[in-house]
Order: sequence, then structure tokens, then C-alpha cells
Amino acid sequence: MNTGINLDIDHFHISPFYSIISFHKVIDALQKIANEDTVPYRANYAKSLLKEVEKVPELYTGVTSKKTIYENIELIQNLLADLFPTALTNNEIKAVSLPFQNFIFNFTKRFQQIMNDAGEEFEINIRDFSNDQYYILSCCLILNTYYGQNFDLSRPLFYDIPDKNGVIRHYRIIFNGDFVELIPTENALPISEEDIKLLKKNYNNIDLWKEKFPQHSWILKGFGIINLFDVTIENTISNIKSNLLKVEQEEIDIEAIQDIFRSIYKLYDLNFGVFFINDASYEFVDLPSRIVLASTFNLTGKKVSKEISQAAKSFFKNLENINGYFCVTDIDELYHRKEWIPYLDYLRDKNVRSFILSPIRKLDNNQAYFELTSNIPYALHTVNAQKLNDVLPLINDTFERYHNDLKNEIDAIIQREYTTIHPSVNWKFEQEARNYYFNKMSKKNSNLKEIIFEDVFPLYGESDIKNSSQFRNEAITSDVKKQLKSIKKILEITHPSDDKLLFSQRINEIGILQDKIKKNEFTTEVQIQQYIIQNIHPLFQQLRQIPTYQKTISKYFAQLHPKDQLFYIERKKYENSIQLINKNLTELIDNEQGNIQQIYPHYYERFRTDGVEHNIYIGNSITPNKIYDDIYLYNLRLWQLQIMSKMVITHQKLKPNLAFDMDITNLILVYDSLVSLKFRMDEKRFDLNTNSDIRYEILKKRLSKARVKHSNERIVQSNQLTIVYMNEKDKRDYYDYARFLQALGYLNNEIEEIIVEDLQNITNLEALRVSVNIDFDPNDFVMKSYSDYINFLTKG
Repeated sequence: MNTGINLDIDHFHISPFYSIISFHKVIDALQKIANEDTVPYRANYAKSLLKEVEKVPELYTGVTSKKTIYENIELIQNLLADLFPTALTNNEIKAVSLPFQNFIFNFTKRFQQIMNDAGEEFEINIRDFSNDQYYILSCCLILNTYYGQNFDLSRPLFYDIPDKNGVIRHYRIIFNGDFVELIPTENALPISEEDIKLLKKNYNNIDLWKEKFPQHSWILKGFGIINLFDVTIENTISNIKSNLLKVEQEEIDIEAIQDIFRSIYKLYDLNFGVFFINDASYEFVDLPSRIVLASTFNLTGKKVSKEISQAAKSFFKNLENINGYFCVTDIDELYHRKEWIPYLDYLRDKNVRSFILSPIRKLDNNQAYFELTSNIPYALHTVNAQKLNDVLPLINDTFERYHNDLKNEIDAIIQREYTTIHPSVNWKFEQEARNYYFNKMSKKNSNLKEIIFEDVFPLYGESDIKNSSQFRNEAITSDVKKQLKSIKKILEITHPSDDKLLFSQRINEIGILQDKIKKNEFTTEVQIQQYIIQNIHPLFQQLRQIPTYQKTISKYFAQLHPKDQLFYIERKKYENSIQLINKNLTELIDNEQGNIQQIYPHYYERFRTDGVEHNIYIGNSITPNKIYDDIYLYNLRLWQLQIMSKMVITHQKLKPNLAFDMDITNLILVYDSLVSLKFRMDEKRFDLNTNSDIRYEILKKRLSKARVKHSNERIVQSNQLTIVYMNEKDKRDYYDYARFLQALGYLNNEIEEIIVEDLQNITNLEALRVSVNIDFDPNDFVMKSYSDYINFLTKG
């Protein structure tokens, strides 16, 4: 075979084929007709056509260049006239091509018009069809044709072609290979039964297919005929399934859904949406969703007048009992309903001229509606509304699933946020509940037994926001000052000449309160609150009725907290800062907990206060199906030290987003005795079981406020880890842990030893204190295991 042959007719150049377009089978058929005497006019036509073909011998021997095809396209059309009847050229979508290729010619007029409408820049390609897929299917074609196998090649193939309006139409490809033959070259390898079995097991192993069918080892000679069938409706239903009904998908491709409906209706300007109407109030409601369900009809979040809102309520109240579709061919036809006019004007301003509304699945007390809108009158009507019959069941199924997912997620949130039954101990609760249920079904007397986990090691950590009470007091004081200033200003503005006594008295009282705050004289927030509520707000409510002062007074009331009636500006910033810090810390430790649980399951709980504290318990009674060893405790202690270091580092990155310059302090209590954990049924939470464990609880509560002995300095400081220990062994262990984390760059080099002041009934406590490297990039922070730590010590 001439290796210099031009293969530019191939769309896929990496191929088991040399592709040669040849019309030899058609020419041979013409030769038979030319030699027949029974129908002279057919014989004469065949002879004249064969004379023209003789001028281009490549049409028989084989064409390897597109140029030859284009130069002889009229002759090829005449040659294939019996296969492409003129009477059907405006109906059939048909052309010549090679198997699985995108080089197409000899179009019917309908096919040519479709390509013209798509535009000069459009390049036709089989949907989701890669070079590897082409190679493997070509090999299967060889196996079926040459080796008599029955590899199923019926997988549907599609072209996606835009029409003149840019709407994508979908066409299924049917290929006729009657005029194609496959010829092995000297490079073709023999294929054995064992090879065929191996290939059947390894469809996706492209290297194996290329090994058995080397590149260009076969000749593909002839031509094929492709027929296209418009399957836009069927295809869009399939696309709706894949876009709307994916299990556990993160989001829905809104633009893809938009294109789907535009394809169904052949309308480029078509828009779709979904919205919800409350059954009782007929008001729009927004339900939580993974996506923003765009809607033209929905007024939620849009600044509209009361007239428009009321008109919309009236409109949807009228739709309450509709079955099927509410189809409006021209919105002007609705203007006889005067009570709807403000809402109809609103829709017209949004370019809604014709529309279809259909009620779909209810979500609790809210009716969902599906909408299609067009800016062209009569573009949507009762006839094409029927196209939704096949689509709406899928949409209903989607919202049914969404409803179930919503309930499941709410249940999961309740389970995660409001109960203390951690997955590590859930087995014990299930065990006791099962025993109770079986006994009850057997009519035996049974009570739920206490849930107790004996002999577990506790770990405690606390990340506290330093001076949070001071920040809160400063925020309250600032708000009170602003409120008194605002009140005084309003009183001075509204001070009437005919009622000097009352207003002068109130202005003087406000001035006295301002002076006391300025001089730090004792005046409680409650006293000021009572004064404002009892003396100022009744007066302001009366002033609010006067049009001149209405705007000023309303602006004042808008700044009040709904419960305590005090300004809520700086306090809101304070509370937002606290929430942001807590969210940052809890998400970090919760996420890392999921990873450390995989090493050895343990009980974990954490609480949000002004900061975050956590309790961890590990032991064989919690995981009786696993072998316990203290190495898991040491691994968990090292993890705790790292996660609290990371919390400090990530907090530093958060600080620029806070309204207050808040730092966190960090305390770890290393307890050296086993405890017992008991679930208290009355309080629905875990607690320590015996009186001997009380010392541990007392330590947890008192240490965060403890001071360094003979000093006023707190043992916890900003951006430091304070590790309170009970014995020398734990001290040495944590000293070495700290050195390991220093080597990683997580901690700074100094390790400080301090003595804790004597607490009530607790003395002789000591602690290590080490500062965290707050300049470390949290993105580079990698949690290390106890094995990594041992390797560090070994290399020493």
C-alpha cells in the first residue's frame, strides 16, 4: 500500500482504516444495466453516464482527496440518482458519508437547507463521540463484517444542529453500509477466538484495540449513506431527565433546560420558570433550593407597588381551581379584568405577550407553577401547550424528589445539630432500642437500659474569643450613645413652641443620661431601656402621625432591635463577628473530625459559646468491635494539638473580615485518668457518670479563667496554646509533640513552662504554653499522624 496516500477525507486521522471513497459497486451495477437490451432508454442512459465516469477513473478505483469529490460533485449526483430520488429530496435528510465520519457530501435539498440555516461557521460533529470511540467502533465493524461476529453497534448517534433562529435541533443518524467493503492490508493482524474474547472483556482498553488492529492496517473502500431523523422532542425529554432527575446533583444547568424548551417549541425567545404560591395568602414564596428558579411571574424580591401585589393575588386566586394549562395567546385579551391590570402591565413591561401556566406538584402548603413565556402574541397557544404532556410528569417527579430531599435534609440537620447521639455510639442506642422493641412485641416487661461507656479517656479543648464581654459592652455602649443622640436630635427638631415644658424636660433628661455615660457613672442598660420605652417611644409614636415627621421617626424605629427596642447597629456587628468566628472554627474542626474518625472511632461533641469547646472520649467500650491500643489515644492527642493550631492560623486569615479586632485563646486539658460516660435520658445528653469524675468537670470550668501563679496574667493568651497536664509523662509527651509541630512550622520555637494558681480544691497544676505561627499559610497545613511523629523522633 502506498504510505504516501492522502487521507484528508478522514475526520479522525488516528484510525484502523485507510479510507477510500469509491463508487465501484454503483458503477458495476450501471455496467449491467448498459448491457441489457430489455429497456433501451435505461441502457442508453447508463452507457452515457459510464462514458463520463471513464474520464474520472478514481471514482471507481478510489478517491482519497476531498478536492476530487468537490470537482466532480455533479457527476457523483448523477451517479447516485437512483439512491437519491429527486421526488424525495425536499423530504429526506440524506447524504453520503463514511462510517462514523463527519465528511459529508451529496446532500438532499432538505439536508442542504438545514446546513445553510446552521451558518457557514457551523462544523458538524457527532455528539459526545471521541477519537477512541471511533477507533473501537471501527474495529467492531471489521469484526462484524470480516470475521462474522455480532458486536452490537446499535448505540444511537446524534447530530445537534442549530436552526436559522439559533435553536438547537437534534437528529438521529442512521447509517447504510451496503456500499462499503473492508480489505486487510499486509499490516493487518489475524484475529483469533481468544483475541475476540479478550476484546469483549476490555471495551475501554484503547491500547488493546490498537494492538490487535494497528493504525491504517485495513482499507475502508466505498461509500455509505446517512439518513437523519428529527428527534428533537424525544431527545429533549431525555435531556430533561438527565438535567432534572440526577440523583444527589449539586446543581441544575438552567441554560441547558432553557435550550431544551426552546428546541421543543422552536422559539428562540422562549423563557421558562418555576415559582410558588402560598395556598392561604396567594402570595409568592421562595423555597430553599440548590438553584435559583428564575421566574417572570414571581414578585418576590422585586420592588413593586401594593397595587401590583394585590392584582397578582387576585390573578392567582382565580387560577386556584384550574386543571391542566392556563394558556393565554395574547395578554391583551385579559385586560377586561380590571382588577388584574396593574399586574398585567407589569408582565407586559417584562415582554410577556403570550404564556402558559401549569400547576405542578405541591410542596406542603405551597402550589408550584410551571411557566413558559414569549414576547410574541400567539407564539404560545392551546395547541402547542399539548407538547408539555410528556414533559410535565418529569417535572412533577423532580419536585417530588426535591420535596423528599428537603425533608430528609431538614431531618439530617435536626439529627446533626440538635441531638447528641454521635455516630460512634449510635450502635449502642440501636442495640438497646432493638432489645426494647423485641421485648415489647413479645409482651415482656422491658425498660430502656441506661447507656454507659466505662473506662474511656477524655480529651478537652477550648477556643475562646478573648475579651468578648468587653467587646459586647463596648458595642452596647456605642449603640446607646447613638440612640440617645438620635433621640435628642429628633426632640430638638420636633420641639413645638406651644409645648416647651414636655420637650424641654425630655431633652434635659437625655442630656443627663449622656453625661453619666460619658463620665462612666453607674447607669445600667436596663434603666436606659426602660426610660426610652416608657417616656420616649410613646411620644415618638404620636409624632409619627404628623406627616412632616413621619419619615424621620420611621427611620429611627427601623434601627431598633424588635425585642429590646434599643439601637442594634454595633451589637449586630458584634454578633455577626461572633457568629463568623464560631462558624469558621466549627466547620474546621467538624470537617477534620470526619477524617480522624476513620483512624479509630471515638465520641465527639462540640459546643458554641463565645468560641468553641469540644469533648472527645476514646476507649474500647465505645468501639468493642475494634482492638483498642493507647497509640490511638496518642494519635488523637497529636491531632487535637494540630487542629487547635490550625484554628488559630485560619482565624488570623478571617480577622480582616471582622468588625472587631478579636483574637482567640486556646486551652487543652490533658487528663490522666479514665472516666465513665453516661447518657442522661432526662436531659438527652451525655455526662460523666460517677462522683470521682467530678474533678475533671471542675477543671474544665475553672481553667479558662485561671491565672499564672503569683501573677494577674491569665494562663490562656492570644494566639497561644496552653496545655495543662497532670503528670510528668504527659508533660514530656506534649513537649515532644510541640517540637514536632515546630519543625513543621506550625508553632513558634519557644515553649514556656508555667505554674497554675491554686484553684478551689485543686492545686499543683502546671502547663506548657507555646505560640502558634500565625504567618503560616493554612492552605499548606497538612495534618500529620502519630506515625509521622515517631519517624521524626527516630531521625532525631
